[in-house]
Amino acid sequence: MNANDITILVGTTKGAFLLRGDAGRENWSVDGPHCDGWPINHLIGDDETGTLWAGGGSDWHGAGVWRSDDGGKNWEVTRLTKGELDDWAANDVDFAGMIGWTDTPLPFADRFSQVWSLCHAHGRLLAGTKPATLLASEDGGRTWHELDGLANHPSAESWNPGAAGLVLHTIVPDPVEPAKLWVGISAAGVFASEDGGTSWDRRNRLANAESCGHHDHPAAPRDGETGHCVHNMMRAPGQTDLLYQQNHHGVWRSADGGRSWEDITAGLPSTFGFPIRVHPRDPDVIWTLPLNGDSIGRYPPEASAAVWRSRDGGRTWQDLRNGLPQQACYFTVLRQAMAGDSRDPAGIYFGTNSGSVFASIDEGDNWAEVARHLPTILSVEILD
Repeated sequence: MNANDITILVGTTKGAFLLRGDAGRENWSVDGPHCDGWPINHLIGDDETGTLWAGGGSDWHGAGVWRSDDGGKNWEVTRLTKGELDDWAANDVDFAGMIGWTDTPLPFADRFSQVWSLCHAHGRLLAGTKPATLLASEDGGRTWHELDGLANHPSAESWNPGAAGLVLHTIVPDPVEPAKLWVGISAAGVFASEDGGTSWDRRNRLANAESCGHHDHPAAPRDGETGHCVHNMMRAPGQTDLLYQQNHHGVWRSADGGRSWEDITAGLPSTFGFPIRVHPRDPDVIWTLPLNGDSIGRYPPEASAAVWRSRDGGRTWQDLRNGLPQQACYFTVLRQAMAGDSRDPAGIYFGTNSGSVFASIDEGDNWAEVARHLPTILSVEILD
């Protein structure tokens, strides 16, 4: 791989895939599946070392984190919890021999079934799970411990699962201050820590509750707070605590690290969607991909795909359609399935539950399908 090449990291229901592209971001090859076909909810990489981590699992496999130190050629897994396969193997010697199973205690027993999110920052690897817990590793994912301040938050008994369960799906670090981070939990909302995860502040307050009106939807804002079913969240570049989130009910902006949120949905075709993306250098440029609604299909409005971009922090929006399917388009783009590179102009990428990856190398003006017929895509990240 040349220094200027780029890799799209794709987590799917049937393993991890690497889409390797050239410096021009125009020619792509597919490498995979990796991780023994495990469901991979999130695949990330370290730009400096090239190390890859893949978090996933299932009721069958249990939860675990895979690691590759050679760009995806070889992988090893650190299993964290047991799955149904362990119960089978414990009672069937032949099956245990077939899969190479040994009766080894796992560090978290059966406390959670999947790793849903990963984040590598300031030399520490973090993982969010289903049900929602936050784990940390100081040795690159080989050993793990729980940051139990979040699980012990006074509000924890009131947390409600979203449609996919009670999942900690988004981890947002501060690029400068290691002690600051934010997480998103469906459906408990946004939490922030300023001491490395020891203590947490719940941050879902509306900036202007009086202007939000009345909504019958159970995930809508009410009682002075945003809807708690946050879908994805990202920090803007720069030294301010500017955050954006795509919620189950609207797109929101916070200029104060989540202490208050402003609704910026006006101009979008729906209040529902999963991913949000922020430009790598301009904090006012954001992208999202609205879907028609949670109970009417979860596909692009009028079955016509568009990524929507704002260049002014969400005050106005523009639909970007060139190269995207405009008829009979019924795919879904999930919460972790949109990513961006750091090049100029910035590249934007998203994957669909129908197995396609679309890429734009001009900040969304034009799109090309760079892979198709992959398994259901759960996450997209970039290694550049």
